[in-house]
Formats: sequence, C-alpha cells, structure tokens
Amino acid sequence: MHQGGHAAFIFSEAFMEYDFGPLHPLRPERLRLLRERLQADGVLDSPHVRLVEAQPATEEEVLAVHTREYYDAVAALSSGHRVVKREEYGFGGLDNLPFPGMLEASLLYTGASLQAARLVSRGEVPRAMNPAGGLHHAMPGRASGFCIFNDPAVAIADLLRRHERVLYLDIDAHHGDGVQAVFYESPRVLTLSLHESGRTLFPGTGSPEEIGTGAGEGYSVNAPLMAGTGDDTFLRVFDALVPPLVEWFNPEVIVAQLGIDTHHADPLAHLRLTTAGFLRAVRSIRDWGRPLVALGGGGYNPDVVGDAWARAFACLAEVDLPAAPAEEPPAMPSFYGDPAAVEAFADKTIEAVRRNIFVRHGI
Repeated sequence: MHQGGHAAFIFSEAFMEYDFGPLHPLRPERLRLLRERLQADGVLDSPHVRLVEAQPATEEEVLAVHTREYYDAVAALSSGHRVVKREEYGFGGLDNLPFPGMLEASLLYTGASLQAARLVSRGEVPRAMNPAGGLHHAMPGRASGFCIFNDPAVAIADLLRRHERVLYLDIDAHHGDGVQAVFYESPRVLTLSLHESGRTLFPGTGSPEEIGTGAGEGYSVNAPLMAGTGDDTFLRVFDALVPPLVEWFNPEVIVAQLGIDTHHADPLAHLRLTTAGFLRAVRSIRDWGRPLVALGGGGYNPDVVGDAWARAFACLAEVDLPAAPAEEPPAMPSFYGDPAAVEAFADKTIEAVRRNIFVRHGI
C-alpha cells in the first residue's frame, strides 16, 4: 500500500458483495470496472496515490446515526431470519431486497467512508475517495433507495468529534434526503444538494423551501433541477450557489457525494450531463483546497460509472488522464419540456435559494 500522496483510494474486492441480485439496477460490477480502469491507466501506481484496503465499521460507529432496533433488524435479515416489522424498516419492496451477508457488506462500505474521513481529518492526505459509499437515502430507522446504512452521515458524525463545521455537498441526481434528515437541526453541518426535481424523481423531496429547523434553520440548501437539464444549466446553478456558500460557511472538511446518475446515459434519472460536465464540478470541488472526503453514490450505467469515477479520482489525485471524449447527449424528449423551460426552472431555483438562504445569512 502506498503512503502519502495527494489522494487515498479506499477499496476492497468485498465491495462486490453488496448485491441485491441480478435484476437490481445497482450493479456491483460498476466498482470492478472502476478499479480495472484505474489500474489500466496507471493511476493506482502513481506516487500521488495511496491505496487503502477497506475495513468494516463497528456496530457502535453505525449506532451514532442509526437506531438499535433498525440495526438489529438488518442483522436478523442478513442472517436469513424473519423480521415481523420488515416493511417498517424499509425492506418491503423491490428496492431494498435483503440478501445473505447484507450486514457485513453494509458495514464494509460504511467503514470505508469512516476511513476516508479519518485519513483526511488527520491530515494524512488532503483528499480520500470511497467509491462504494455515498448511500445517502438511508434513514436512522429505515432502509431507502438501495441504501442500508447512511455512510455519509456516519462519516460526518465522526468528523464532528474533531471539527466544528462540515459541508455535505451532494451532486447525485437524487436528493440527499437521508443526510439532510440526520442533520436537519444542526448548524454545524451545511447540507447542500443539487438534484433532479422531486416532481419527476425519487425520493420526491428536496425543494428550496426545505431549509432546516431550529438551530439548523438555514443550514439545509436544496437546488432542484428540471428533467432535461444538461451541463451548461447544471454548472450555471452550481457556480451561482455553491462557491458563495462554501466561502460563507468556511467548512473545515467537505464530504462530497459524487453520484454520476446525472449522466445522459443513466437509465434511472432524467438529467443530461456529460462526463466532462460532471468533471468540471469535481475539479471545482477539488480546487477549493479544503480537506475532502469523496464518496460514490448513484450511477446505473456501469460503463459510465467506471469511466467517470476513474476520471474523478484521477482529478482528485492530480494525475493527468487524456480528456474525456466529446459527447453529444441525445435530443431532449419533448415531454420533459423545452430548453427555455429548463432555463426558467434553474432561474427560479437560484432565486429561491438566494431568498431563503443567502438573504438569511447576509451572503
């Protein structure tokens, strides 16, 4: 294993065991393709890269976010036991199908996010990536949206023991609802999610009016985007909202969820980004110069995931790869609305966030 470097890559072959079955859209081979791509391009051999074997989280670490009852239900289902309130714990439908070894697989991806957070927190590397992490929908007492344990929230809870302010930035196509829910009353975590509008995509939340409550009022920021949004509009919203918030909040650590289901070839969402557009956002996040924990997340076209996340990690490690090939997203389906409607939706989002958040904090 390499020591030092610009970025750590947390990985384990056992990540592939987080597997809901052959018909489920979350395919573990996307991580294998990512690892193969990084090896083929020589990124993992770079002196800038520290390769770290993932280690599982402990029960106690997970219980910083999740309830004892839910943890016990996951453990029971993982062992093939019957759980009476299975539906209440989020295991009633096809999204979150219990599988043998589910507990161990979930502890491993969660532990990898904790490792990334601690490496960055201790100053061992400026940036660390856990591509198996970013499972942002899980609630304290319920699985949701392919997510069993909420590893970003577990990592943030751990970071808060050593840092006063943590920024959670989520650029997945889906709203980061679970992380928002965990820290909805906290002024020490700014949760900032850019995502496809809940009107057209799971989980149906993430409007600009969701701004936090109590001491956390004004510390949850949501920037929904209309179905059909492409690079230029996404980056216009990103540039208008994210850098001013980073400067104002002045986080000691950033936890960034880098879901690539925003890509035009993703089968589950309806945005139209290219890999180059995604990488523009990743490069911005890197260039803020803050300690950075990078997590995976959504991405349901394995080939796109392998390529985009390999390029994202190379960017974080400051290893040069050839530029992403030019992509021409297919024409936007007419039922999404026209380009003018996409732009108008983005304008409304920017204005709403400025009104609800910027004015409140004097940004």
